[in-house]
Amino acid sequence: MSSRTPPRTPPRDPPRDPRSLGSAWTRFQHHEFLAPSPDLAAFVSRYWIVEWSYDEPYRQLVVPLPNVHLTFPTDRPPEVHGVSSGHVFRELRGTGRVIGVAFRPGGFHPFLRSPVSALTDRMVPAADVAGLPQAPEDLDVAGVEGWLRAARPDPDPTARWVAGAVDLVAGDPGVARVDQLAARCATGVRRLQRLFASYVGVGPKWVIRRYRLHEVTERMARGGTVDWAGLAVELGYADQAHLARDFAAMFGEPPTHYARRY
Repeated sequence: MSSRTPPRTPPRDPPRDPRSLGSAWTRFQHHEFLAPSPDLAAFVSRYWIVEWSYDEPYRQLVVPLPNVHLTFPTDRPPEVHGVSSGHVFRELRGTGRVIGVAFRPGGFHPFLRSPVSALTDRMVPAADVAGLPQAPEDLDVAGVEGWLRAARPDPDPTARWVAGAVDLVAGDPGVARVDQLAARCATGVRRLQRLFASYVGVGPKWVIRRYRLHEVTERMARGGTVDWAGLAVELGYADQAHLARDFAAMFGEPPTHYARRY
């Protein structure tokens, strides 16, 4: 009898929901994005409205960004969602609708009046956040804006500064390291880390990684062949394997699977 270990069969990818491929999900969901009024733009990045209708439950992949979200579902009280450090799945059932507020990075800190890192990877009822009023009677954007105005804090220069630092990361692909960002912001690395933890909820390294990985999705969206090894170096990774690993951790699937989804 042979004592050799039989070759291992490579694991197969689990079957994928066909509703998640080739943008088929757009047949079941409607998304709308609206800009805030000027008097709330210092705090709010955008409003979003999602409506869906599914005969069978659907697992929605949600890819994180450095925004705290305040949501107004139609079937339960408002909720505050801290920044997620990685991708999450949310199950959509039947017919539903949610209005959401995406705060600017750092923009929820003046409402919370304490470190936003306490909310990271957590959801809390909005009623648990001191100073936030009761849910608006009219669940539309106008009603939500009136709700926000009733709780609007004084302007916070530090929150504005932090939002500017995040905008710098988002707009400049050349920022690949925390020390580079600190130098561009004329501050020290430790102060930058402390402010991001308090105001954004995640560190500057996470924010840089998230926006550099966004460059990967942009390259795939343009079509054509992607030079993965060259792109990894360009984005500050040691090699292609590290890039693929970080992408899967953040986006929930390898780059090629993500491309099939969209």
